[in-house]
Amino acid sequence: MAHGSTRPTSRDVAQAAGVSQAAVSLVLGDKWRGRVSAATAERVREAARELGYRPNLAARNLRLGHTRTVLLVVPALTTEFFAGVYTGAARIAARHGFGVVLYPSPEGIGPARNPFASAQAALDGVIASSMAADALTPIRGDQLPLVMLDSDPAGSLGAATVNLDIADGVRQVAEHLLSLGHRRFLHLAADIASWTFEVRAHELATRLARTPGTSLLTTRAPISIDGARTAAETALAAHGPRPTAIICDDDKLAAGAYKAARRLGLRIPDDLSVTGLDDLALATAIDPELTTVRLDAELFGERGMQALLAVLEGREPEEGDIPVQLVVRGSTAPPSAP
Repeated sequence: MAHGSTRPTSRDVAQAAGVSQAAVSLVLGDKWRGRVSAATAERVREAARELGYRPNLAARNLRLGHTRTVLLVVPALTTEFFAGVYTGAARIAARHGFGVVLYPSPEGIGPARNPFASAQAALDGVIASSMAADALTPIRGDQLPLVMLDSDPAGSLGAATVNLDIADGVRQVAEHLLSLGHRRFLHLAADIASWTFEVRAHELATRLARTPGTSLLTTRAPISIDGARTAAETALAAHGPRPTAIICDDDKLAAGAYKAARRLGLRIPDDLSVTGLDDLALATAIDPELTTVRLDAELFGERGMQALLAVLEGREPEEGDIPVQLVVRGSTAPPSAP
């Protein structure tokens, strides 16, 4: 891989010319007329000459769909969310004669082992959901088209990025709890260093800071019910005014918060409001049912596959984050005491 990492890529050409990778593909594949301007096409060709970029013919053949196979890389299959992402991606893939291979890579932090003798020979492209970009290098090298889901669009190595509007979901949670009268908050945060969880923390802190008299305590926990219970119990039992609402990064963390509350003799929602994020089956299995943010995992997978098809065909993928929706259930209520 050392040699491959020094070779100029189409991404390098795109950056040098100030265009998208899709535009580079159109120009160098001589399919640009009527889709990009002649001046842009010349700028791309000039950037390619200056960088010494040569398209990889094997990779070009792959992009034409010779294997009709896409790899969907997800973190370990710990919730049904990623099953939904797969279902959506596979549905769109099937309509276009592609198959999707599902590959779980624990925790989404690298490096993911290459599941094939040669990924570039076996695959047309990769969709990676909720993964650190550098975790994918052994699978993708710098050749296979890559679409990142749930990833920082600014720092993405992918030809396209598709995101849910997680920031808006967190804003909806904060607005709901503030409107009920809550001012003391505990953020039960996922103990995983990834962009999606950074977005949640930043958005929550920013929104609460705009309301006078709010306090925000953050405690981190692994995404497991027991880990969340331990972290929440410690935070709730600490000295000082107790939080009246716990905002959880994930429904599993919320289930752990429920257990912590029960151990401390606190009633939900009378003494403590709890919110989640995902709307897993778990959300309606616990009592009271959980107020959470519904994420459309299947639509997410569909959009990811559509974006990869666009990249393979040299088109610009659809832009815009996928909307999410707060679902208010029985776990939130006004705080019982000031």
